[in-house]
Amino acid sequence: MATLTFLGAAQQVTGSCYLLETPTLGRVLLDAGLHQGGDFEGDMTMPLAFAPKTIDTVILSHAHLDHSGLLPVLVHQGFKGPIYCTKATAGLLRIMLKDAEGLYEKDLEYANLRRARRGEKALKPAYTQRDVHTVLTLCEPIRYGECLLLGEGASLCFHDAGHILGSAIVELKFRDGKHPRTLVFSGDLGKRNSVLMNDPEMLEHADLVMMESTYGDRDHEAMPDTLRQFEKVLRDTWAKKGNVLIPAFAVGRTQEILYYLGQLHDEGKLDHWQIFLDSPMAIEITQVYESCSDLLDPEDGCRLKVASMKHLVPQLRYAKTPDESRAINRVTHGAIIIAGSGMCTGGRIRHHLKQRIWNARNTIVFAGFQARGTLGRRIADGAKIITMFGDEFAVRARVEILSGFSAHAGQSELVEWISHFRDAPRVMLVHGEPDALDALAQKLWQEKKIATEIPYPGQKIGF
Repeated sequence: MATLTFLGAAQQVTGSCYLLETPTLGRVLLDAGLHQGGDFEGDMTMPLAFAPKTIDTVILSHAHLDHSGLLPVLVHQGFKGPIYCTKATAGLLRIMLKDAEGLYEKDLEYANLRRARRGEKALKPAYTQRDVHTVLTLCEPIRYGECLLLGEGASLCFHDAGHILGSAIVELKFRDGKHPRTLVFSGDLGKRNSVLMNDPEMLEHADLVMMESTYGDRDHEAMPDTLRQFEKVLRDTWAKKGNVLIPAFAVGRTQEILYYLGQLHDEGKLDHWQIFLDSPMAIEITQVYESCSDLLDPEDGCRLKVASMKHLVPQLRYAKTPDESRAINRVTHGAIIIAGSGMCTGGRIRHHLKQRIWNARNTIVFAGFQARGTLGRRIADGAKIITMFGDEFAVRARVEILSGFSAHAGQSELVEWISHFRDAPRVMLVHGEPDALDALAQKLWQEKKIATEIPYPGQKIGF
């Protein structure tokens, strides 16, 4: 019998990682994500629940670090098998894992300095730059809709999840003895009718479905309402001679926000804002989006193919170097600053918060999910005082949450997606916080009579 163990993103939204064991496929890891929101030493020294050298294959749904960030750690500990993903995901990994390794190296150096002062033994690196390089060499890209044979009676197919560039729904078929089995893993599902991305593909057949539930307890605001709210935020902050800070995920959210700012420019609604993209990784990934426009929504992708993002948003400036980032601090008002990280767990956004969060003229705009335990979540939840860089800062800036910008499907869209499956597959709800999981489970049963299960961390099931 095939077994599935829920190692991460079970009753939480980060650290996506699931171990599938079958007689024909061996030991397959679905995603290898980094847990986000904890402390550095706790996250990087926590032992894995499996021996990476015993894993035969990794199947990756997309490039976000909470789905891919453990790949170098696996390689460091002996994993040598193929990593199946889409071509776009492989291209994004090249940027994201290299950037993450640079940040990790700095964090490790700082952590070991603190440990030395306390007379404690230094931490050994969980992975190195060489491990990142090895990960990239192990990637084997597959096109959407292409069925790859993995062995006798086994195949893998990716379908467009509509979440970020290259994101995939995983369809894995194999034989368990004489019985054929189909496992579908949604990865992260995107919203319908969002800019740049295609709608998530609908599947109909599976024995077991693992569906993400990030927004299982609510729907997003309609995009027109969100855009009106965004416009109002910009008008109000401009009138107060303030600045707008947008903590943004480098992949997906940044490009969507820039695209909408381009629309506001075309409509004459952007005033004279100076717009700064202060993230070397987001800048590089934006260029990947431009080069992969054929994978995007046909209308939006065509527009991006004809004109680069800097042509769509003439006020846009790229801050690549630390000096260019620091220079933004000299802009007293009229700046829209888009910087990583999206949950304020690191990156340049924290430095901009340090300079501006205590000033009531400024506005912080959250345009994506803020996981529990992150600085972004504390600010979004209304914290009056936050701690950064060893100092306390008063939160006097206006805080706005624009949920319509989310790259995740809302509750109604999740219900619609799972409702397309026939023959009543077994449904496991993953990648969501407990309240969202419970709400979605209740909604599916009351409205569709679809029974679901909510696995706990470490749970192992047979199917």
